[in-house]
Amino acid sequence: MRIAGVEPESVVDGPGVRFAVFTQGCQLHCPGCQNPETWADDGGCEESVPRLIEQMDDAVLAGGLTLSGGEASRQPSGCAALARHAHRIGWDVWCWSGHTVEFLMRLASVEQAKGDGALAEMLSQIDVLVDGPFLLRRRTLGLAWRGSDNQRLIDMPATLRKGRAVEWRPPERASLAGSSGGDAGRTGEWWV
Repeated sequence: MRIAGVEPESVVDGPGVRFAVFTQGCQLHCPGCQNPETWADDGGCEESVPRLIEQMDDAVLAGGLTLSGGEASRQPSGCAALARHAHRIGWDVWCWSGHTVEFLMRLASVEQAKGDGALAEMLSQIDVLVDGPFLLRRRTLGLAWRGSDNQRLIDMPATLRKGRAVEWRPPERASLAGSSGGDAGRTGEWWV
C-alpha cells in the first residue's frame, strides 16, 4: 500500500483511541483539505499490509481502525485486508471518503461486473463511512468527525442490507450518572 502515514493512537479520527492509516493519493483536491500532502499518487511511502497489521497488533491502546487519506477507496484491496484484521481483533472500522456512499456503491457494482470485487469487499468491511467531499464554504466545527455539513456518517452494514444510505447515529447518553448510559461498543462509550 502507498500511505502518507500512520497514527497508532489517534483520538480525533473517530470515537475512542484509534489506529489511523492515511492512504496516499487523492484526485479530488478539495479546497481547504486538511491533508493536501496526501494528494500526490507518488508521495508518501510503500508499506506492506502484513507490516501494517503488525503495527495494529502492537497498538495496545487502540480499539478501532480508521482509514483516511488521501482517498482510501483508491486502494481497496489493502484497506479491505486491514479492515478484516481489525474485525478479527475486535475493532470497529471507520473510513473517510470524499465520494458519497451512493457513488462508491455504483462504482463497486460496475467494478464487480468487470470481475474486480475489491471495492465491494472494502465497503463490506466498513462499519461507519464518513462520506462526501470537504466543502470549504460549508465548513463547520459543530459536527463530530466531519469537516463540512454536507458530510454524513453512514452505517455501512445497514446501508448494504437496504441498498440505500442509512445514516449512523451514536447512542445518546441517558444520564450523567451513567445509570443506563451509552453503548460501550468496541472503542468505549460513544455519545455526542
